[in-house]
Amino acid sequence: MRVVRLRQVVELPAVENERLTDRISIGVLARIVPRDLIDEVLVETKRQERRTRLLPARVMVYFTMAMCLFFDDDYEEVMRKLAGGLMWLGNWKGDWKVPTTGAISQARTRLGAAPLKLLFERVAVPVAGLGTKGAWLRSRRLMAIDGFFLDVADTPENATAFGRSTNGYKASALPQVHVVALAECGTHAIVSAAVGPRASDEHALAAALFDACEHGMLLTADRYFYSFDLWRQALDTGADLLWRVSSNLTLPVIQPLPDSSYLSIIVNPKIREKKRNQLIADARAGHDLPEDSAIPVRVIEYTVPDRTGSGTGELICLVTTIIDHADIPAVELATAYHERWEIENIFDEVKTHQRGEARVLRSKLPDLVEQEIWALLLSHYAIRSLMREAADEADVDPDRLSFMRSLRVVRQVTDQADFSP
Repeated sequence: MRVVRLRQVVELPAVENERLTDRISIGVLARIVPRDLIDEVLVETKRQERRTRLLPARVMVYFTMAMCLFFDDDYEEVMRKLAGGLMWLGNWKGDWKVPTTGAISQARTRLGAAPLKLLFERVAVPVAGLGTKGAWLRSRRLMAIDGFFLDVADTPENATAFGRSTNGYKASALPQVHVVALAECGTHAIVSAAVGPRASDEHALAAALFDACEHGMLLTADRYFYSFDLWRQALDTGADLLWRVSSNLTLPVIQPLPDSSYLSIIVNPKIREKKRNQLIADARAGHDLPEDSAIPVRVIEYTVPDRTGSGTGELICLVTTIIDHADIPAVELATAYHERWEIENIFDEVKTHQRGEARVLRSKLPDLVEQEIWALLLSHYAIRSLMREAADEADVDPDRLSFMRSLRVVRQVTDQADFSP
């Protein structure tokens, strides 16, 4: 049985005229988002305090993250939970009352979305260590990119800023925000994200995440992300790519390989048939190809059984930048691609477990909607970072840990605002 030891609690001396809000830090989240970093970000985004307030900007940063841990609680109850632990410990001795909902709303408006967005960009990095189980394909870190939608409060401002889903005849009841995210498959940590209206171009949002990609990663993506231009942009990051493409995409066989994969090229769709045929001939002859016209790839094709049992099956076509079959065989790449589905579980954690099933983001103004989304992603990242540490210590795959149980533990610890878990 593993024994967990709690740290000794040291009572901090009360300081005359010190406010309770000067001490609020949310222990669990402060491990990932320390006070000093918040203060730096507030200065950079010009949200630092010019006069003493009951609800300083730093407190509101922690409040927005706590708000995303306690979706069922109203503003005053969330603030009460943050402050309650410090009062109970005697770490603050003063006459402080929980601010009203109106005061908290005004403080959120003053803070805006920019500090939370910059905090996420500074904090969110891959968390898997070399020994983290299930996070690697040999020496490459498994990453995935995909998108999801969040329902937001039905206000005129949100509807104008974000729009609604529509099938041409009927529109959705609620406005929606489009979020595209880059995540670490093994740990479920979201390390980059882009936010836009419901009708945003998913390729454009995805391209905004490529700054977080680097050498040593294996980036996976579904077939809806493939385009020649987006592939070229992703290629420039230095990461290896493993993307599914439509089975209708023309992929000429340049050279068959012993593991049943084959070398091919993807051709710029703007190129006409005559020049396309010349490029294929040049590739088969071993000539160099202009990068803006054609790019060498390795193709892996296989069939998965049809779920209905009809026996027809589904053809999966993958293209990768890992050209050498001796580096990673086709069967390992095919297995790795199916780890991409972990990102669907990640989105489920954010949308269903953390936010609550069928729940709507509470913010009524577009800037506050974005603030809430960045806070939601920050709090999810903090939980997943903690779970990765626990998994490594127990020498198990992070997938074996329950997100809901971890979330419940974090919610309990957060009631004691100054504690690390």
